[in-house]
Amino acid sequence: MFIGREKEIASLENLYNKKKFGMSVIYGRRRIGKSTLITQFLQGKKAIFYTATKVGSERNFALFTRQVIAALDPELEDVAFSSLEMLFDYITRKLTDEKLIIAIDELPYWAEKDEAFLSVLQKYIDTKWLDKNLMLILCGSALSFMEKKVLSEKSPLFGRRDNQIRLEAFNYRDSALFVPDYSYEDKAICYGITGGVAKYLSMIDPALSLDENIKSLFFQKDGYLFDETRNLLIQEFTDITPVNNIIEQIANGENTINTIAGKMKENNTTVLYSLDRLIGVGLVEKKKCITEEKNKKKTQYVLKDSMFKFWYEFIPKAYSVIELGEGEIYYERVVRPLLHSFMGSVFEEMCRYYTLERGVRSEFDSFITNVGTWWGAETVTDDNGKKRNQSTDIDVVGISEIDKTAVIGECKFKNEKIDKGIYDTIQRRAALISGKYRVKTILLFSLAGYTDWVIENRGKDTKLITLEELYKQVQ
Repeated sequence: MFIGREKEIASLENLYNKKKFGMSVIYGRRRIGKSTLITQFLQGKKAIFYTATKVGSERNFALFTRQVIAALDPELEDVAFSSLEMLFDYITRKLTDEKLIIAIDELPYWAEKDEAFLSVLQKYIDTKWLDKNLMLILCGSALSFMEKKVLSEKSPLFGRRDNQIRLEAFNYRDSALFVPDYSYEDKAICYGITGGVAKYLSMIDPALSLDENIKSLFFQKDGYLFDETRNLLIQEFTDITPVNNIIEQIANGENTINTIAGKMKENNTTVLYSLDRLIGVGLVEKKKCITEEKNKKKTQYVLKDSMFKFWYEFIPKAYSVIELGEGEIYYERVVRPLLHSFMGSVFEEMCRYYTLERGVRSEFDSFITNVGTWWGAETVTDDNGKKRNQSTDIDVVGISEIDKTAVIGECKFKNEKIDKGIYDTIQRRAALISGKYRVKTILLFSLAGYTDWVIENRGKDTKLITLEELYKQVQ
């Protein structure tokens, strides 16, 4: 069953319905659902869909030729072309009034080994195909290659694409479509353990409970996600040791260059090189303090994929137990009690998405155009009247650069209700950004709800948002 991706399908359909030539570039990290998207779009259409592999340019050319012949002239056998130009000439002669789609998946596997490939494509687009009823889809998982070699100004194909789709993980609400009968809490945790990644979501059996799915996927030797992180790193990197070590440090809460390098006993330059590569394949992202985005000192590195965070937090410690065949016991005794704690940062990300989605519609008395987090220091007074500085953060900060207003929020994915102490704390922290932005609304996000005191005494500028509210569709 194909789920979601309505906007992407609509974009491709619009291009398909365009007269004459059109080109789409689709890219995104592995497992994100690019091939599934293309396959869904191609249904009922005349198409050649080729997936390149790591077999070299000559073998890719031969395999692509075989698929072209099978699609355009299946009665021919053992036909070979001496060059890509000759094959493209053949395709050009076969074009009719019926739209033909040529989709090349994992393009970097072919084009990286054939420097002339993109230039030849450019020549045929410019000289032979512009007035033809042809649609070209170029797709790849190597983000840096797709951005630098296909989309950038230095690419032979620059300016030729009609649209580009960077496919991202499903948001928490679309992820819930994979498990429609789960409770809101279980839908959120399902999103957290899969990171919204299409392949991982597709492995969830909605007929099983959340616990049963987690145990079968992560805590059994034959579980699909038991060794997924290593498998994915092997596909992306020739030497996985440095990147694996960096991911371990980030998963353990180390999120600056200095602290990561210190823990690894490596110099900053070496760590930064591997971090850039992890960012390039979509596993790590830079996070900046939202009110100080130009301050390089306020930069943190976080795991973009929360499945990786879940795996590195729980699986390495359980490896020998899982190998023994007792992973289910480990899950019940160790992991399950910590699921809410693990979900803390995931829930914050869900709340930031909700805040931007609603804020751009001015639902919080402010036209919010950017949402992130804030961290820094604050001065507090203890019970003895002594003042001291302490590190602090604000989970959700949405800002409007238009009128210099903001909304701020606190998020709690716990079984305890948000009480007066939490309410007072977020009220106090509003002053930390009020010098730059006027705080219009305070948002409190809670899994368990709110105490009577908070409900009765909250200010008019404070909104109480439940998990159920997060899952309501925007009208």
